Amino acid sequence: MSGPLLIIAAGGTGGHMFPAQALAEVMLAKGWRVKLSTDERGSRYTGGFPHTVEIEVLPSATFARGGIVGKLIAPFKLAGGVASGLMKMRADRPAVVVGFGGYPAFPAMAAATLMRLPRMLHEQNGVLGRVNQFFAKRVDAVACGTWPTELPDSVDGIFTGNPVRNTVLDRQGAPYIPPGDYPMGLLVMGGSQGARILSQIVPAAIASLPDAVRGNLRVAHQARAEDIEDVTATYAAAGVTAEVEPFFQDVPRRLSEAQLVISRAGASSVADISVIGRPAIFIPYAAATADHQTANAKGLVEADAAILIPESKLTQEALVENILAIFDNPDAATKMANAALAAGRPDATERLVELVEILNEKNA
Repeated sequence: MSGPLLIIAAGGTGGHMFPAQALAEVMLAKGWRVKLSTDERGSRYTGGFPHTVEIEVLPSATFARGGIVGKLIAPFKLAGGVASGLMKMRADRPAVVVGFGGYPAFPAMAAATLMRLPRMLHEQNGVLGRVNQFFAKRVDAVACGTWPTELPDSVDGIFTGNPVRNTVLDRQGAPYIPPGDYPMGLLVMGGSQGARILSQIVPAAIASLPDAVRGNLRVAHQARAEDIEDVTATYAAAGVTAEVEPFFQDVPRRLSEAQLVISRAGASSVADISVIGRPAIFIPYAAATADHQTANAKGLVEADAAILIPESKLTQEALVENILAIFDNPDAATKMANAALAAGRPDATERLVELVEILNEKNA
């Protein structure tokens, strides 16, 4: 393949890798060559990328963990990664370099900066991660998956949205059935981190709902494996029909069939909820770096598409009050669903592709 080269620099978490993968797939279809620059840890999370994406592993490190020895070694590993990135880019010069955050993205972004190559960032959260924060004033564009995003002074973000899976796009704008006296779906997504408090509060709150509401509920609750037995028992004792699993493979279907979603506010969850268009109660993970989950939820909350309950104020009584505010008001629930849909960015990947192509054309 002899097309222009795109280098994607990304860390090892799904939040970084999924939008990177979505961009790679489209750029390959457009005839570009694509390389993924990451570190050894990140290379273990590349199974979803097309086989034609070349994986380049550069040494990297973080100052955030590893103890005293790790912190002392980190600058040398980073310097080695940047030097290796410079050599590779000089041998095969990229047309554009896109960073998706995470410390494994640092070497490639630093090398691109030193070579003054066309470069941009994509930040999925409403607060820039450390690496994206460092490079925000050193790139040609900052694409924002969440809006609004807190940005440094003099940096203008471009709201592209966060790419979502094709299974989510397949249910984009699925018709919303408002709450009523018939079976209603309630989806609870706790995430892999900090899910315990949801497993403690949400089932108890649902168990204390009025009989007329509780009897109609069909709950799907994602919970950590160690909490499943207790969560299941609480629902069963309250006579609530519930599926409790560590992970649901068919979240898009469950979202499309839900009258309400109770969720953490991870960037991908917020994006999925908005693209399908469902009322939500967000309970941001309090330990998230820079409280970025609260920032992630801000756009939908301000659009009256979602309710936010800070973890510090999450009580059984507060949750019951907000659940009933939606289930007892079908017109309001429908307005929330429509507002969420209006805030969604189902074309997020295409917006990212357009930015890459603009950068390439400017520097052709």
